[in-house]
Amino acid sequence: MLKPVRKHSVSDAVFEQLRDQIVSGELTPGSPLPAERVLCEALAVNRGSVREALRRLEQSRLVSVRHGGTSQVLDYRASAGLDLLADLIISPSGQFDPRVVGAIIEMRSALAPDIARRAAERGGADDAEALAAVTARMTARAGDLAALQDLAVEFWSQLVDAADNLAYRLAYNSMRATYDQCRELLTQVLAEELGDVERYRAIAAAVQAHDAERAAQLGRELVERGEHAVKHALAQLAPLQEAAR
Repeated sequence: MLKPVRKHSVSDAVFEQLRDQIVSGELTPGSPLPAERVLCEALAVNRGSVREALRRLEQSRLVSVRHGGTSQVLDYRASAGLDLLADLIISPSGQFDPRVVGAIIEMRSALAPDIARRAAERGGADDAEALAAVTARMTARAGDLAALQDLAVEFWSQLVDAADNLAYRLAYNSMRATYDQCRELLTQVLAEELGDVERYRAIAAAVQAHDAERAAQLGRELVERGEHAVKHALAQLAPLQEAAR
């Protein structure tokens, strides 16, 4: 099975090792991280790389730095934010983690209908025009799944803008950053959703008409097609990943 090619700096490699140990539970919540000197010796890296990795761990809310420079492991399930998703989608073994992919798809299905609803309630003429322009380009590229995938991302970004909800925008940004890491693998899986240009046009029309309930219904129907397809693909992939371990 092919795996994504990822470029690493030394600090990236240190960060990822420590992050993986925290997420896996090998480093338990409440326990102290080894001192910088110990980490430098164990990982054969310089102190600058270790400090940069520790800074990223603190920013990700995986550790807290106490007075005197000692770092304590946090319970990431209680402290981390959505930005961690982009780091967790690839497991320590280098494979896509089906649990993370499935969780993101479920979150998308939960948010999408309300994003469409709020867009219909709050969107203006400029928003409706922008959505119509994207769907016109989708119509022109019907059958070109790669192009439709890019346009679908643009469509939902415009819809989030129209919804005028900062929390939704930030959540969308995190989900998109994660999705971008595996989008090529999902192109064919999402073919039915991406190819449903008529429903994209209908959502845009509902936003223009300020028909919030219809926009929500159409948004739900659209993303549920993708959710079912992704979950079916993940169910088929699981035995292959298990056999490859």
